[in-house]
Amino acid sequence: MFGYAALIVFAIGLLAPFAWMLLSSLKSSNEVFSAPIVWWPETFVWQNYVDIWAKSGMMVWIRNTLLLAVVVTFLQVLTGSFAAYGFSRMRFPGRDVLFLAYVGTIAVPWQSYMIPQFILLSNLKVSNTLWSIILIQAFGAFGVFLMKQYYETIPEELSEAARIDGLSEYGIWRRIMVPLSVPAIASLALLTFVNTWNDYLGPLIYLRNPDLWTIQLGLKSFVSNLYDTNYALLFAGLCISVVPIAIIFMLGQKYFVEGIATSGMKG
Repeated sequence: MFGYAALIVFAIGLLAPFAWMLLSSLKSSNEVFSAPIVWWPETFVWQNYVDIWAKSGMMVWIRNTLLLAVVVTFLQVLTGSFAAYGFSRMRFPGRDVLFLAYVGTIAVPWQSYMIPQFILLSNLKVSNTLWSIILIQAFGAFGVFLMKQYYETIPEELSEAARIDGLSEYGIWRRIMVPLSVPAIASLALLTFVNTWNDYLGPLIYLRNPDLWTIQLGLKSFVSNLYDTNYALLFAGLCISVVPIAIIFMLGQKYFVEGIATSGMKG
């Protein structure tokens, strides 16, 4: 009983900021930070959602963000699952050392190699293009680790039987491993999509043209200073930005939980 009560309190604390954001998006600008705090708006200002579309490039921001999120998610799932197959099923000298070194890059903060990476992409003439974000996020050690852990739960006898039948390693990966690892793929896709959709620092560094801005950069442009910002419109934009993430999570929740729960199991 105590555990359920603790979970309820935790859930309320977690959801309170989202409730505040949603209710504030329906307030007038002066009412958002009124004192004392008023949670429920006196009048629901639905016009905020109309104004955020009319006074900003919301459609352009969502288009850019959605494009990046979909492309990066596809590439991470493709490269992560393919590399994970090599590490989990192929036998070659130095495999374990190479895998540990690759996974070890997860512990290296991006800020430590951010400047050399920016110089490299600038020399490749892809800075200030969407390609820069795609290139820096198309590969991820976490995806390889997650997929490898899941692949190791699949009996290796299936791969051996396929080899006896003449199936190539690529065919085994495509026709056996990938269909059997839908939960892990869904987990990786969900995590990658959310991370790319919410990314702020990467677009801030590489995307200087307003026509290339993501929704995070676009909403930041609304914040001129603490006193001039129309926070009601800003909260309306934030609510819109949360909708795709909520939909994706609701659709993939079952596979996400299953993939995370089984990725650490072996045998």
